[in-house]
Amino acid sequence: MSDLANFQTISLPVLGMTCAGCASSVQSMIEAQEGVQSAEVNYATQQVKVSYEPGKITPEQFQAAVQSVGYDLILDALNGKEKQEEVQQQNYKALKTRTILAGLITLPVVVIGMFLMDIPYANYYMLVLTTLVLFVFGKNFFINAFKQARHGKANMDSLVALSTGISYLFSVFNTFYPEFWHSRGIHPHVYYEAAAVVIVFIMLGKLLEENAKSNTSSAIKKLIGLQPKTVMLITEDGEQEISVSAVKAGDRLLVKPGDKIPVDGILDDGHSYVDESMISGEPVAVLKEPGDQVFAGTINQKGSFKFRAEKVGAETLLAQIIKLVQDAQGSKAPVQKLVDKIAGIFVPIVLLIALFTLGVWLLFGADYKLSQGLMAMVTVLVIACPCALGLATPTAIMVGIGKGAEHGILIKDAEALESGYKVDTVILDKTGTITEGKPLVTGIEWVDSENVNNEKLLSVFLAMEQQSEHPLAEAIVSYFKGMDVKAAGITDFKSLTGKGVEAAFNGEMYFAGSHKILADMHRELPEKLKEVVHGFQQSAKTVIYFMSSKKVLAVVAIADQIKVGSKEAVQELQNQGITVYMVTGDNAFTAAAIAEQAGILNYKADVLPAEKADFVKSLQQEGKIVAMIGDGINDSQALAQADLSIAMGKGSDIAIDVAKLTLISSDLRQVSKALKLSQATVRTIRQNLFWAFIYNLIGIPLAAGILYPFNGFLLNPMIAGAAMALSSVSVVGNSLRLKLIKLN
Repeated sequence: MSDLANFQTISLPVLGMTCAGCASSVQSMIEAQEGVQSAEVNYATQQVKVSYEPGKITPEQFQAAVQSVGYDLILDALNGKEKQEEVQQQNYKALKTRTILAGLITLPVVVIGMFLMDIPYANYYMLVLTTLVLFVFGKNFFINAFKQARHGKANMDSLVALSTGISYLFSVFNTFYPEFWHSRGIHPHVYYEAAAVVIVFIMLGKLLEENAKSNTSSAIKKLIGLQPKTVMLITEDGEQEISVSAVKAGDRLLVKPGDKIPVDGILDDGHSYVDESMISGEPVAVLKEPGDQVFAGTINQKGSFKFRAEKVGAETLLAQIIKLVQDAQGSKAPVQKLVDKIAGIFVPIVLLIALFTLGVWLLFGADYKLSQGLMAMVTVLVIACPCALGLATPTAIMVGIGKGAEHGILIKDAEALESGYKVDTVILDKTGTITEGKPLVTGIEWVDSENVNNEKLLSVFLAMEQQSEHPLAEAIVSYFKGMDVKAAGITDFKSLTGKGVEAAFNGEMYFAGSHKILADMHRELPEKLKEVVHGFQQSAKTVIYFMSSKKVLAVVAIADQIKVGSKEAVQELQNQGITVYMVTGDNAFTAAAIAEQAGILNYKADVLPAEKADFVKSLQQEGKIVAMIGDGINDSQALAQADLSIAMGKGSDIAIDVAKLTLISSDLRQVSKALKLSQATVRTIRQNLFWAFIYNLIGIPLAAGILYPFNGFLLNPMIAGAAMALSSVSVVGNSLRLKLIKLN
C-alpha cells in the first residue's frame, strides 16, 4: 500500500450532473482508477474532491474516465469555478430555450391526444411532434442514458429515457400496426402526449431546480463581489490605477470615500471610518487611524487614506474566508454519506420495481393488461427520481454555511454544522475569549525599593517577556518599553509550559511566571508582598512573579477587562439549557472574580494546556457533547479534543487552524447564533430527507397501481412527471428558507 504522504488532494468542478445518481457515477468512475485513494462528489456544489497519487495517475486521466460516462471535469485550478459558472449559465440558457420550444410543440400533442384523438391522421401528427420533443429537444436524456449503459451504470437520465422511450415505441407500434390489437378485440391506445409531457415537465423541473440552486450559493457570490477589480497605486510619479492582481506586498495604495479596500494592510496616512460588517457581522463602522489594520473587501466610509499592502491575493483575510466557505459548502455531512450510498443503488432498484410492476400486471391484469402494465411501469420510472434525495442535505448545508458567513461565523466543514445542534456543554477559555485579551500592567511592587529603577533587573525582565509566547507577556513588554527600558542580552532562555519562563544573565538564573513557578522554586513570598498580592487577586488581576535563583524580586499586576457582551452571551447559552464552564491557567482568586462578572457558575483555575484537554475528555466520558471556545496556542489541544471547536477570529493562527468554526469578530454572542444556525440547518436537513423519502415511499406504489384493484385509480405518467419535478424544487425551496431565519 502506498504511503499516505504521497497522496495529493484536489477539488475540481464537474459538468453535466443532473441528479444524485450522476454524482454516484462520477465518484465510482474516478475511484475505479488506479492511483486514486478516494473521491467525494457533492451534487449541490457540482464539485469532486479527489485524493490521488501523482506518480500513478494524472487529473487528465480521471477526466477521461468521467467523460466516458457523459460528464466532464474542469482542470483549470485558477479559474475553474468561474469557467464552471460560465458553462452552467450557457447550459441554463440553452435548457430554457429547449424547454420553451418543447413546451410549445407538446401543447398541440396534448390537445390532440386528449380532445381531438378522432380527427384523421391524429396519431401521425402526434408521432411527428413527439419525435421532435424526444429526440431533438430531449436528446440529452437518451445520449446520457446510453453512455451510462455502456459502463453498466444508470441514473435519472436512464429512468427518463426508458420511461419515455417505452411509451413512444409502444405508441409507434400501435400507430403502424393497429390491426394487431383489433384482431384481439382491443382498441390500440397511444401515449404520445404522456411521453412528450414527461420530457417537458422534467426539463421544466431541472430549469427551476438550477435557478433555485444558484440562490443557495449567493453568500459566496456576495463575498466575491466584495473584491474590487482595480486600485490606486501611489508611485514617485503620482497615482496610477492598476489591477488588484498586480498589487505586491509593500505597495502604497490610496483609498477614497466609498471605495472597497483591495488588500490587507496597515494604514499609514489619514483616518476614516471603515465598514467591516462583512468580516465581523457588526453594522457599526470602525475608526481607522495610522497603525491600524485594514482588510480587503471592507468599505471606506468617509475620508481618503493611504495604506501599505501587507497581504495580497490568496493571503488576504477575504480570500481565506471565500476559500473556507467554498470548501465548507463542498464538504459532506455524515448523514450525506449514507444518503449517497442509498442514491447509488436507488436507480437499479427502481428499474427492478418497474419490471416487477409490469410482470404483476401481465399476470393479474384484465383486458388491457399489457397496455396498463406498460403505463404503470413507465409511471414508476418517471416518478422515482433520486434528485430530491441527493439535494436534501447539500443544499441545506450550502445555505447554512452561507448564512453563517454573512454573520461573521466561518464554518470549516459540514460536520461542524451538523454536530453543533447536539452541544449541551460549552467550555470557555478566559483570556481573549471572555476577556478582551488586551491585558495591561496596572501595578508593579518590588521587594526592595531600590530595585524600582534598577536598570539591569528591568532589562532582564523585559528580555525574558519579549521571548515569551504567553498572552500576558505583551502587556509587560509594552509597560517597560513605555519606560524606555532596553532589553538585556539574556542566554539559556527556556519556556516552562503553563508556569512561565527562565533565562540566564551574567551567570545568574532569573524566572518569571505564575505562582506555580514560585512553588517549583520553593520560594516563600515575602510578608511585604502577601497583602499586596491578595489585593491584586481580589480585584480580578493576574499576578506575575519575577525572581532570581535566590529570592523573589517583584510582583506585577495585570488586568484584562471582560468583553462587552460576554455576560450577555453566557446568559443566552444558559437560557438555551447549555452548561457553561470557564477554564483558565489563572489563579482561583482571579478566576472566581471573572466568573462572577460573566455570570458563569462553573469554573476551573490553575489549569495547564494539557489539563484543558483532559477536562474536555472527562466531560465527554460523562456523555456530554462539548464545544470548546478559545483563542490561544495553549487552547489548541483542548480545541482538537472537543466535539465542536470554536476559535476567536483575533486569536492565534494555530487555534483557528484547529477549530471547526471561527468567530471573526471574536464576540462571544456569536456562539449562540452559531448553535441556533446549526439547529435550524439540521432541522431543515431532516425535513428535506423526510419529504424526499416519503415522496418515493408513497409515489412509487401509487405509480405501480396499488389502488387499482380497490377503486380503479391509475396515476397518469404526466402527473408523475410534474410531481417528480416539483419534489426537487420543493427540497431546494425548503433549504432556501434558512436565509430567512433570525439568529439574533
